[in-house]
Amino acid sequence: MILEGKKIVLGVTGGIAAYKAVEVASRLRKKGAEVHVVMTKEAARFIAPLTFREITGQPVSLDMWQEPAHWNVEHIALARLADIVLIAPATANIIAKAAAGIADDLLTTTLLAMTAPIFFAPAMNHAMYENPVTQENMAKLEARGWQKIAPATGYLACGVTGVGRLPEPVDIVRALEEAGECSKSLAGKKVLVTAGGTLEAIDPVRFIGNRSSGKMGYAVAKEAARRGADVVLIAGAAVALADPHGVRVLHTESALAMRGAVLQEAEDADIVVKAAAVADYRPKEAAAHKIKKNDAELTLILEKNPDILLELGARKKARQILVGFAAETQNLLGYAKEKLKKKNLDLIVANDVTCPDAGFNTETNLVKIVARDGSVEEVPLMSKQAVAVHLLDRIESLQK
Repeated sequence: MILEGKKIVLGVTGGIAAYKAVEVASRLRKKGAEVHVVMTKEAARFIAPLTFREITGQPVSLDMWQEPAHWNVEHIALARLADIVLIAPATANIIAKAAAGIADDLLTTTLLAMTAPIFFAPAMNHAMYENPVTQENMAKLEARGWQKIAPATGYLACGVTGVGRLPEPVDIVRALEEAGECSKSLAGKKVLVTAGGTLEAIDPVRFIGNRSSGKMGYAVAKEAARRGADVVLIAGAAVALADPHGVRVLHTESALAMRGAVLQEAEDADIVVKAAAVADYRPKEAAAHKIKKNDAELTLILEKNPDILLELGARKKARQILVGFAAETQNLLGYAKEKLKKKNLDLIVANDVTCPDAGFNTETNLVKIVARDGSVEEVPLMSKQAVAVHLLDRIESLQK
């Protein structure tokens, strides 16, 4: 019933996965939605506009210069009527154009005029998807509030297996329904998330750090914001991601700086998700000037950083939910359970960072969620955004 009566603009672009958009349109109609299809000229090479017209019962918009069925400016009319926008498939080309604000056809012009929520489902060759340019473009769109429906991993049209496959139509429609279902489920709640690695200065040039990109923590922050929470994201200096839309972001550098920000913000937080990879040690003394290289060995004396999560566990308030992460290379569940108990956590998300396609700097993750009662839920390999959805579902179940 969530999509019933909704006016959905479905943007179809020129990829081989365009054929799946027909089933997407059909499923949306069966859910009671009114579907208006906008196709690029390239999409029309893969699937005939007539097919969408028959499925949706609506004219298909294709050309900026076609004679309008009604006397209006078509891209503005589409933007005004839309409750939801879905681009499926979203090629690397349309993602790049939208990120740059280019408006050179009917679809990109319509997108530029949109005020409705926009969802996009990337579909392309895995190398194109993982290219830093594409990743940067998607990050720009997500920072503006666009919601990505993460691609699946599987056999691609180019004959290889990898990430970049358009999700099945049933999963795309479910993503729209879930967005409607949980859009306000955390309204009135404050969620504090930490993400990324900290940098511990050796001198003004060099530092001690780790490989954490912050992608998992950012995914959790974005999902919490999507559910209506007041989200504070405290990011380490190693993060090179765009600030998420609708999230208050505090940028810190060292473990000590992050500690100060976390302890202050946690005072009135309902949920704390500690996903940051905080450095365990820092140089006891940071040099005031760059240490010059010579033939002698360099000895660094390290001292232990404060354990922020341990402090949070000791200060934990009634009804406050505290979640930690455990990135390990061995004895995954043993270390995770020990950490959960020692630090007074409600949940801990454990992942083996040596596993392929999981851990640091990847778009996907393979995790186990351990609860206070000792139960372990194994979450299969999925995008970090999907893991964030799953984790927040678990957190909400604890609140209930």
